[in-house]
Amino acid sequence: MRKKLLFIVNVDWAFISHRLPIALAAQQHGYEIHLACKITNKKEELSEYGFILHDIPVSRSGTSIFGEINVFFKIWRVIRKIKPEVLHLVTIKPVIYGGLASRYLKNVKKIAAIPGLGYVFIAKGLKAKLFRFLVKILYRLSIRSSFASVIFQNPTDRKLFIKYNLIKKEQAILIKGSGVFLHNYLFVEEQKGIPVVMFVGRLLVDKGVREFVEAARILYDKKIACRMVLVGDFDDNPKSISKKEVERWVADGYIEYWGYCSEINNTIKAANIVVLPSYREGLPKALIEAAACGRAVVTTDVPGCRDAIIPGKTGILVPVCNANALSEAIGKLCLNTSLRKNMGGEGRKFAEAEFDINHVISKHLRLYGDLRTSKTSMKFSHIERDLTK
Repeated sequence: MRKKLLFIVNVDWAFISHRLPIALAAQQHGYEIHLACKITNKKEELSEYGFILHDIPVSRSGTSIFGEINVFFKIWRVIRKIKPEVLHLVTIKPVIYGGLASRYLKNVKKIAAIPGLGYVFIAKGLKAKLFRFLVKILYRLSIRSSFASVIFQNPTDRKLFIKYNLIKKEQAILIKGSGVFLHNYLFVEEQKGIPVVMFVGRLLVDKGVREFVEAARILYDKKIACRMVLVGDFDDNPKSISKKEVERWVADGYIEYWGYCSEINNTIKAANIVVLPSYREGLPKALIEAAACGRAVVTTDVPGCRDAIIPGKTGILVPVCNANALSEAIGKLCLNTSLRKNMGGEGRKFAEAEFDINHVISKHLRLYGDLRTSKTSMKFSHIERDLTK
């Protein structure tokens, strides 16, 4: 019988964006792939890959006690029904609920992925502190000792989990992001004309969208020629920017909104500079993609973001929540074409060294127990063929 690999994530589109190539590689190595998550309009696409889907009503922002208990028991039932050889949990709720539900299961290789500490660890106030305290307890109960590996995308998050005794040191694995197929992100020359400064990501307050807009106003007042563009979709996160707010910014004339783009590799080619003023990240895919396309980056000096660039070489770091510093860095690159192009070229080299998806897939298969170290240089070209059918 085929071995079973069960992914538990929040929602299907996030799985496609960040985990699909890994699942396809595991499938090629003989695994029967199961996916438990909130199923949206991606059901047909995922079914065509041969995955077995389990619809679980995971709400990334929901806090209803009865709703969360219902989600926990649905996860518990799925795990016991499938009896997977490998259990791969991604993000806070799947990690905690899946970890608790499988705590006493034997002969299951369990892997938890912490792609970022997110809203829970950023929010301020007494309520946020109490919630963080509870989350830390739940993390410790769900993954400490009982998991084979816990994957982090940046060293700061890894150190924090070890410091708070949420995991054992030997459990921690560092894998920088979800990677990209580098030859799909061609390094092309910038388009001529007024520099396009592009924000790429979900339209969340915590992604620094408002600082980006304020920087656009400052640059406009200084008469520095540039086109400030938002690329991304709205979200059900409590910190999502509203459509009316974006419409107002566009009406003011400081911002262009290009909406959600499914082929971001082609969209980034239209940019001269990619900006992500986020408050905290795991390791943002947008900055990996910007580097792969050979674009200079401006981002914040926070965990995750600073790990996605080489400061002063592939991009510029600025203080978090500081629109003035952000505008200065953007203005500097807008006015200095040679600096901008040099940073883009170095960014491409950085992506080739650090963010090749083949490395990411190899590391995951080794964690699953199906790829020896000597095979880490193999190329998963067949996975890309499957993705482009």
